Amino acid sequence: MTTLYTILNSLCLLGIVVSAILAVTLEKPLSASIALGATGAFVSLEFLLLQAPDVAIAEASVGAVLSTVLFVVAVKKTTKKGDEEK
Repeated sequence: MTTLYTILNSLCLLGIVVSAILAVTLEKPLSASIALGATGAFVSLEFLLLQAPDVAIAEASVGAVLSTVLFVVAVKKTTKKGDEEK
């Protein structure tokens, strides 16, 4: 049981680091905001693994969903149609 928990914890932390690096290094703002949403989803999963379901629900709703939707809407409203392909 302990090894399964350690493996899940390690995979979740790896997902947090990889998606955060992607959010910083991606050049397209839409892709970066989606990667930031993935970071929030991994963080909420980590809170679930740490047995903090109330914090996990708050992180999932705000960090993974609300901020991602706000960033995507802002990117869509501020970019021109020709800039999306670049």
